[in-house]
Amino acid sequence: MDGLEIIRRCRLLAQQTEEPCHTTRTYLSPPMHEVHRLVRSWMEAAGLRTHVDAVGNLRGVYGEGPRLMIASHLDTVPHAGAFDGILGVLIAIALVEQAPPCAVEVVGFSEEEGIRFGVPFIGSRALVGRPLMDEPVLAAIRAFGLDPAGIPDAVLSPEIRGYLEFHIEQGPVLDSLNLPVGVVEAIAGASRWDLRFEGNANHAGATPMNLRHDALACAAEWIGLVEHLATTTPGLVATVGSIKAMPGVRNIIPGTVRVSLDVRHPMDELRQRALNVLLDGAAHICKRRGLTVESDARLEQSAAAMHFEWVEQAVKSAGYPEHRMVSGAGHDAMILAEKVPASMLFLRSPGGISHHPEESVIAGDIDIALAVGAELLRSWSGA
Repeated sequence: MDGLEIIRRCRLLAQQTEEPCHTTRTYLSPPMHEVHRLVRSWMEAAGLRTHVDAVGNLRGVYGEGPRLMIASHLDTVPHAGAFDGILGVLIAIALVEQAPPCAVEVVGFSEEEGIRFGVPFIGSRALVGRPLMDEPVLAAIRAFGLDPAGIPDAVLSPEIRGYLEFHIEQGPVLDSLNLPVGVVEAIAGASRWDLRFEGNANHAGATPMNLRHDALACAAEWIGLVEHLATTTPGLVATVGSIKAMPGVRNIIPGTVRVSLDVRHPMDELRQRALNVLLDGAAHICKRRGLTVESDARLEQSAAAMHFEWVEQAVKSAGYPEHRMVSGAGHDAMILAEKVPASMLFLRSPGGISHHPEESVIAGDIDIALAVGAELLRSWSGA
């Protein structure tokens, strides 16, 4: 496979979706069966021995002995593009087609985005021995035709000595620098929380402004604090991506508002400090306005340093410019880094667009990534 053929196959997989006219494919949803069928056929044609593990990861092994895992994910966000995750799996298969001199395991993770159950990395977490065993997840596994009793067997084999992931950047940095690829030196840690602001619902016309306890107005003031802190703290990004006001009626003052909070920074200490400021700020704003707030952690993921030197050397040996960067987005690589040396190579995202139907990639950049990957596999020792 070259870059053009990989793009064609990515677009073919994008047609396997839960809703017409959009690419939406969440954890073990029905269209994942067809994705597995297609990707499995390509894996086997490349010489990989394949199986689907009990958490739904599609896995293939080439060769014998100590091996390098090359992987990414097969699920998508709602209304996704064609390349997030899938691209990395197909690049891995293309590298195996070249008959590398070392053993390789290719994995298409069943879930990375966290859309269906609100918790990301269900696929890769099982490999490092901390699977999500909530009953709704186990029910989804059974409905897909798998047996959760086999989840302990999904853990990494002792033969896995390293991890490599190819992924579109999902941001504008490489595009702005006119660079085809970038070496990831670290992945930012993430805090995901839900907050619930509680005020009093009341008549929108009959309640004077000075006697209101408007949960939406309170949440809005706090959202302003989120933006201010993120824009004044170097390296910090913070997002309120979901908001629900209740009862959600035009002529009723909102009595309850639920919001999500996503905070990321490459340094865990600074991320935690910012999170504490935001949670304390919510409590302070509510107290001043006569409301209350409850907050619940959904995810606390530490930052992960990447084993970037081997990828950087491969980029140099292949004759391309070296550029180190930090990933603000989370990836399966940060989970695998808990157990084995992990690394990532980013490919340019034209326009910086991702998580969107207009997401794209340049065929020539894929060919460069393949050249870098081949160089890395030639020099990888398995130590």
